[in-house]
Amino acid sequence: MVRESWEIPGVRLYDLSQDWSWNTPAFPTDPNPVVRWVKRLSSHGTNHQAIETTMHVGTHIDAPLHWVENARDVADMPLERLYGPAVIVDLSDQLGDYDVIEPEMIEAKGLVEDGDIVILYTGYNKYSAAEPGADEVRYFFKHPGGYRGLADWAVERDIRWLGADLASVDHGMNSNLRKMWPHLAEECEIAHGKELAELFPREWFQHMHIHLFRHDIPIVENIGGAITELLDRRVEACAFPWRFVGGEAALVRVVVFDRDTD
Repeated sequence: MVRESWEIPGVRLYDLSQDWSWNTPAFPTDPNPVVRWVKRLSSHGTNHQAIETTMHVGTHIDAPLHWVENARDVADMPLERLYGPAVIVDLSDQLGDYDVIEPEMIEAKGLVEDGDIVILYTGYNKYSAAEPGADEVRYFFKHPGGYRGLADWAVERDIRWLGADLASVDHGMNSNLRKMWPHLAEECEIAHGKELAELFPREWFQHMHIHLFRHDIPIVENIGGAITELLDRRVEACAFPWRFVGGEAALVRVVVFDRDTD
């Protein structure tokens, strides 16, 4: 079991990242990661590995370049936007399959301040690949997600970055995934009592990503780890990727700093 928290004088550190390995599933339609040994102690006197992966595998950060041309890449994201005051908002008792995350759900907690990092806990991390209740179809396709209201709210609140324990902060059926499994698209229509074309019109396709990126707000997806130990708490958080020039996204380790250790 990978350790998820550490204590040093005056602060406790929590890892909110999912485990990552060759067995971590990529976002649907992307190739899965490959990890191989290229040198071993027995043959070369050292251990070296090579990795082939897309960036949207496990816990990762999306830079604005991911959906907006000529926008910031990973290396150009300001460090002051990647670190700062944060709140982990527990919405798990309000959300189920295909639900839309509304800003009123977050505001009702009374925790968020302008300029915060906001991390949403929906409970869907329990369906991710490394968890005992893993359900990849539910995790990637049926998860709740944001839409126009949440996107506008994040911009109005000047959120530093928005994170969630989800494969995407956009609703799964407001993406190309709805073309892959027509029976799941039909399930969503039944749940909402509307056709998808009415529920998510084409002009608002992937709106969470596109709107946030146009306003320079990064997104962190597939958050997990020790998140359930910090629900409805104000803390400090960071999501630091490597200095990836030209990168539209990058694997990232999300760390929370809890200075209230009494």
